[in-house]
Amino acid sequence: MTTYTNISVGLKKTQEKYPFKRAVVYPAGRDKKGRVLYSQMTFTQLETESDRLAFGLERIGIIRGTRTILMVPPGMEFFITIFAMFKVGAVPVVVDPGMGIERMLQCLEQGKPKAFIGIEKAHLLRKLKPGFFKTVKLWVTVGKRWFWGGYTLDQLMIQSDVPYPKAQTTRDETAAIVFTTGSTGPAKGVIYTHGNFEAQINQIQEHFQIDPDEIDLPTFPLFALFDPILGMTAVIPDMDPTKPARVNPEKIIEAIENHGVTNMFASPALLNRVGKFGKENNIKLPTLRRVISAGAPVTPANIEQFSSMLSDHAQIHTPYGATEAVPVISIGSNEILSETKILSEQGYGMCIGRPICNTQVKLIKITDDPITQLHDKLKVPENQVGEIIVKADLVTQHYFDNREADLLAKIHDPDGTVWHRMGDLAWMDSKGRIWFCGRKSHRVITLDETLFTIPVEAIFNNHENVFRSALAGAGPRNMQTPVIFIESYSKIKNKKAFIKELLVLAKSNPLTANIHHVFIEKDFPVDIRHNSKIFREKLAVKAKKRLNL
Repeated sequence: MTTYTNISVGLKKTQEKYPFKRAVVYPAGRDKKGRVLYSQMTFTQLETESDRLAFGLERIGIIRGTRTILMVPPGMEFFITIFAMFKVGAVPVVVDPGMGIERMLQCLEQGKPKAFIGIEKAHLLRKLKPGFFKTVKLWVTVGKRWFWGGYTLDQLMIQSDVPYPKAQTTRDETAAIVFTTGSTGPAKGVIYTHGNFEAQINQIQEHFQIDPDEIDLPTFPLFALFDPILGMTAVIPDMDPTKPARVNPEKIIEAIENHGVTNMFASPALLNRVGKFGKENNIKLPTLRRVISAGAPVTPANIEQFSSMLSDHAQIHTPYGATEAVPVISIGSNEILSETKILSEQGYGMCIGRPICNTQVKLIKITDDPITQLHDKLKVPENQVGEIIVKADLVTQHYFDNREADLLAKIHDPDGTVWHRMGDLAWMDSKGRIWFCGRKSHRVITLDETLFTIPVEAIFNNHENVFRSALAGAGPRNMQTPVIFIESYSKIKNKKAFIKELLVLAKSNPLTANIHHVFIEKDFPVDIRHNSKIFREKLAVKAKKRLNL
């Protein structure tokens, strides 16, 4: 039986319940006294404006199934455009600009788009790099159209007294193509269906107990997408969304205080920056009911620091997932700070919590090879490290035009469903909690043992002058030499003495006893967006050179 669903229906339901409630609030400059000014749009306005644009998109040929590059930053136009696209059944092709221009362009080309909707800067980029947009036939500019032709968004806003008749899309029909960041390999286009989005929203609402009266500060654009469907007002922060590690903490705190923000999504880098400022200035944020932090591992120290600004009833949640499956596992700050933090410091790994709602999670034997069928022999016993696989309605089933990636990441269950391989390693304790041990591709295999990044690095992170550490392997696979890289809090005056201290620390723990090489790095190579995901692959190349392997 065919099941029909369209993610834009959620907006209509919210509009009917709260017609005059603010849907989007956007900073629009400052007055003479420096006070921030805001533009705003109600749910009724958002529903009406996206209807008008949907008629316009259909008129020019952006219709059901049209893959369309969307390069519009968070704001009024972003919400209007993306909901108009869902209404006509068009497929947004979304790429995180934080991955860098060249990688972003490669992703856009992979998506084989037929249309392009973007701000002026985006159109300038495509004119400078035309080779990446050969498949595009339709152009829409959000803002002023210059010399590149096509349509403007304003031209497509058609006056109509009737609602747009939403496309009867099915649960399994493609709703969007979202590219992974490609932090540990080539970026891949993840196919989100309307059913995936619906399940994702339901899971977020149920697990985090989000009420429709809430106000959200989404510092990551894609998470802002869900706010209108959840009934939350989206307060768009005054920041560059591609550079959360450089955010002005005062502007974030200002937005929370001005609007009584109850929910906040923040990357670990943003959490750290705002938390440090807030703790130093003794700032309290009593309206926040919860903070959700994801995108990279969140350290207990980071959580503890930001928690100093929250009331006793508020928690920081650190949901685990990936572009292909999020959120699937979660834990709150109360459990982290009271119980798991001390175990993480001892090398147990990082506790990421328990499966959310109806999500199924299993740990299977570690292998880099494809697995075509799930069977009992793959299962690992309790307390043993294995690869995380997940299954739920929100878990995506396929990549776009990438059979090789499907073979490596998807496992077919005998019941006909599909499991996603997360590419992460973990173990499960007797309480059903998952302890993250690092990426599968980052494990170091020596002649005698296999070392996992998170437990090993935790031992070195206990040193008072270590900001963070990174394990890397040098040499041929299965006979690697383990090397630890160190990024310190302050400049090291006596490097030899510092390294000696770290080697003594290593010998004190069986997890690190066989590590004999320590290198000091001024700055780790990290991802552009979060500044949290360490490119251990680059460090491994450095280790190989320094050891002459």
